[in-house]
Amino acid sequence: MLTVTVSADDHALAKRLATDTGKILVELRQKMEGQGSDHWSLKDAGDAAAHEFIVETLARERPDDAVLSEEGADEQARLSADRIWIVDPLDGTREFAEPPRTDWAVHIALVMDGQPVAGAVALPAEEITLGTDPAETLPEQNFSSPRVIVSRTRRPPVAVALAAELGAEYIEMGSAGAKAMAVVRGQADIYAHSGGQYEWDSCAPVAVALAAGLHCSRIDGSPLIYNNADTYLPDLLICRPQWADQCLQIING
Repeated sequence: MLTVTVSADDHALAKRLATDTGKILVELRQKMEGQGSDHWSLKDAGDAAAHEFIVETLARERPDDAVLSEEGADEQARLSADRIWIVDPLDGTREFAEPPRTDWAVHIALVMDGQPVAGAVALPAEEITLGTDPAETLPEQNFSSPRVIVSRTRRPPVAVALAAELGAEYIEMGSAGAKAMAVVRGQADIYAHSGGQYEWDSCAPVAVALAAGLHCSRIDGSPLIYNNADTYLPDLLICRPQWADQCLQIING
């Protein structure tokens, strides 16, 4: 039984922390680009600066909460915590290190009882942050066939199968957060991934997508559960509700 609850302050903190982290990353990117820094140095600096700012802020503002960050040590005490923040300080380091690309993100999510109950995804290069309260409003769908979003470097078999069966258009984009937010923003209709992700890749995007009314699940239709001992969470389906049953049927034969 949970002894603590999510509050409006948690939603606000997630959005503020994602936004402020994004501002730090944009400034760092501009500074290092002006200095002629190489791709790898930019990626490493971005990861480090964002992680440090996030964990320091959470330690100050939520000292009793656990934290799981892609860039930090995994403290197993989190498994017994009532409240855990799961964060990806810089999702899409490749795109971040390729100015002027905009398809990278900052993920901040609060998890309770395995569920993301508050969260935010910042798209710093676009000066946009999407959160859970107030929830985002889904735009009207104005396309007769869906748009399936995929990585610009590879197309997961599950996405290829959906696009072929549905006669869908491909949209290519970088980070997982940017892809998920493209569905929330009405730029795409289906984001199906298989082949490897971790909890921090999808937790905040799923929080925002669920709050907006999208379908979110594993590709077999089972729930996405967070704060597991093994943080590997390799697949997901985020889509408009009207496509969920058909997508799951196609994926699972």
